[in-house]
Amino acid sequence: MIRISIVYDNTVFKEGLTADWGFAAVIHTGEHRILFDAGGDGHILMENMKVMGIDPASIDTVFISHNHFDHIGGLSAAIRAIPEAKVFLPLSLRGVKRAAEVIQVSDEMEIASGIFTTGELHKIEQSLFVATPSGLVVVAGCSHPGLENILEVAGKHGHIHCVLGGFHGFDCYDALRDVDFVCPTHCTRNIREIAARFPEKFLSGGAGRTYSFPIK
Repeated sequence: MIRISIVYDNTVFKEGLTADWGFAAVIHTGEHRILFDAGGDGHILMENMKVMGIDPASIDTVFISHNHFDHIGGLSAAIRAIPEAKVFLPLSLRGVKRAAEVIQVSDEMEIASGIFTTGELHKIEQSLFVATPSGLVVVAGCSHPGLENILEVAGKHGHIHCVLGGFHGFDCYDALRDVDFVCPTHCTRNIREIAARFPEKFLSGGAGRTYSFPIK
């Protein structure tokens, strides 16, 4: 199974967590645990993970989508808590220290078996996608390059089962027509419109929310 746990978001789903402007999620693939983005505040990130029962020491990979404060504010705290993790950064983000290994990403690549980065699209942001038997699960930070463009890159590898994360000002709704599930979080401006258009595939976000999918 692949399990995605939202640990940092503007809203809260689980009692005892703190809402804050930013985004982070922990992706459990069975073989790997990936911290996707780090929110805006390291203390909130670590406390939310603690309340959710996620041990930072279990994380082996950190993946940062883009160089904006609400996604990297907790990065130093994360690296301190998981110093052995590989850290995948977009090429535009420099100067990260004290990590065991830093990989600067410019182009699309497989970062582990069945786990891919889109590469740094429009020189600002990378997204992550994971292969499952039901299709690809795509995780986006803010979708600054346009969610439709992210889905186009990922879609070359197969059917998209779910897309989760910040969609920013996305309104090209036809791009979601063939996606099985949609979970807009964080900076998404048109959450109500997406929910109204796709009630059968809409998933709610919020810190503390966890979704599971079959894993390839």
